[in-house]
Amino acid sequence: MSENTMQRDNVIPTACFQNALIEAVGLTKKFDDVTAVNKISFSLEPGEFFGFLGPNGAGKTTTINMLTGLTRPDSGTIRVAGQGYTENPKAAQYLMGIVPDESNLYPELSGFDNLCFCASLYGIGRHERRERARELLETFGLAEAADRKFAGYSKGMKRKLTIAAGIIHRPHILFLDEPTTGIDVATARQIRQRIADLHRAGTTIFLTTHYIEEAERLCERIAFIVKGQIVTTDTVANLLQPLQGSHVMLISVSGAIHDLADRLAVGFPGYTCATVSSGQVRIESAQPVSLGPLVRFIEEQNVEVTEARRVGPSLEDVFVGVTGIEANVLKKDADKKGGAS
Repeated sequence: MSENTMQRDNVIPTACFQNALIEAVGLTKKFDDVTAVNKISFSLEPGEFFGFLGPNGAGKTTTINMLTGLTRPDSGTIRVAGQGYTENPKAAQYLMGIVPDESNLYPELSGFDNLCFCASLYGIGRHERRERARELLETFGLAEAADRKFAGYSKGMKRKLTIAAGIIHRPHILFLDEPTTGIDVATARQIRQRIADLHRAGTTIFLTTHYIEEAERLCERIAFIVKGQIVTTDTVANLLQPLQGSHVMLISVSGAIHDLADRLAVGFPGYTCATVSSGQVRIESAQPVSLGPLVRFIEEQNVEVTEARRVGPSLEDVFVGVTGIEANVLKKDADKKGGAS
């Protein structure tokens, strides 16, 4: 019996861990003159769904690489399941499943063979790994493509198989680096559902993402990271709490009026007005927003209002307020990354 098999068979249920599953203190990593991660500290509790939200270059992937032993921090410490991990990262890797932002599977192997090979790396026996591979191919809707080479998979299929490979050994902690970037909407929805199912089953999840809605929908607690530093960490509920008293209206118009938000800000100085897109503006106020005067004002600018709806506070509002980074920057980052991959 291999060492990996012995470790896997002796893993206790995640719910039985008494301390934080992961503790990171003062992590710093530099690449030449660039400080990718700068003295960040956080913890991850057993069974938690923790999100890392930030733009390109914020330090998200570098953080995951340090936590999973792919990169050694220049300074700081990591503890996993109460044990020192910084100097001996292999000691707890059997607890972890890793889904990188780009697939690390073998293009010349079939989907089935890729999964079996990954399972063998964790010491899973031949019969069990074949059964587990078939189970995951079915779960991710890839059973019909089981014998096709990975190179021939679509981008969405590749992403699903990469996630399946990351959970082949039933890890306690799953690290997901931008799991839905650059794939179609339907596949992204399926992947989010599978991730949510894993969390409900007890898997602790660490997610990095550009997508604010994705983080708000899935995560229980979120850290905002900008330029290698964590600017805030809290539960989604606590992050949204200060905005519960605000009133927000989204107004869509026909045509592109680039300075409509500026005109509204002048006409309604008590409101905060911002351009969401070329045809949509966002109005926010501490008091209820009166729709009638807004519509009349916009129509006086020879602009037709096509839709007006009230919306509740969102994590996007919090992110913009805390970091000063507009949410559309994250979307552009995601689009750029998806197009390049």
